[in-house]
Amino acid sequence: MTFPAAFTDQMGHTLTVEQLPQRIISLVPSQTELLFDLGLGDRVVGVTKFCIHPKEQAKQKIIIGGTKNFHLHKIDELKPDLIIGNKEENYQEGIEALQKSYPVWMSDIYTLDDALLMMQQIGLLTGTEAKAQELVLRIEKGFKDLQPLQPPGVRTAYFIWRKPYMVVGSNNIIDHIMQRCGFTNIFADLPRYPEVTPELLRDIAPELILLSSEPYPFKEKHILEFQELCPHTQVKVVDGEMFSWYGSRLLQTPAYLKEVIEEVKQQKG
Repeated sequence: MTFPAAFTDQMGHTLTVEQLPQRIISLVPSQTELLFDLGLGDRVVGVTKFCIHPKEQAKQKIIIGGTKNFHLHKIDELKPDLIIGNKEENYQEGIEALQKSYPVWMSDIYTLDDALLMMQQIGLLTGTEAKAQELVLRIEKGFKDLQPLQPPGVRTAYFIWRKPYMVVGSNNIIDHIMQRCGFTNIFADLPRYPEVTPELLRDIAPELILLSSEPYPFKEKHILEFQELCPHTQVKVVDGEMFSWYGSRLLQTPAYLKEVIEEVKQQKG
């Protein structure tokens, strides 16, 4: 790749990168971890307060705010030559403000294929194509070896919030990963992250409830709350990063999902 070069991101926006980026800001936790795994740690100058992996390296970087509230003056001070964000996790007003001054590359992730394409394109952007392709091949193999629950179709509700209850609806990476496991999302006919009432949950009676460790930190103590609502439903707390992080954490995801599938199978008897 020779620079300057034009790139089109996953939202269809074209940006020009003048030289191989040396001062990168990441606005998304899972993509921050990817940058480090591509060997770009020394070139990452800014991250969000939610960018927690890799732990020791990430906490040494300048915090530029949250994913939904950038401190633009801090970003200006860092003089980035590339900013990497995501349509869902970041906010339009902040991204548009940054696009006026900097090359901003945006991902838009709904499926595993979207995530793998993102990795390849970030590899191209940053001169790490070979490492990115190696990651992609390893992740593809992991998911190819993942065997979904048999028979598939366990009626499942995946909770991301409490008070009010919010679940995963359609058109997002979590719904896609659920399908890969053989879990049928009972709220897939609703918008992306709908609010649901205890009465609706009781009426719809899922076979399986998954309580995510993020963004709401569901713990084992919350299981009883849902079992009282749905006494005949299997309830499990799951690692939200494994269902929703679409960067290099996907290397670890198939092995984790295999454990979840096996536990669900055993409890179903």
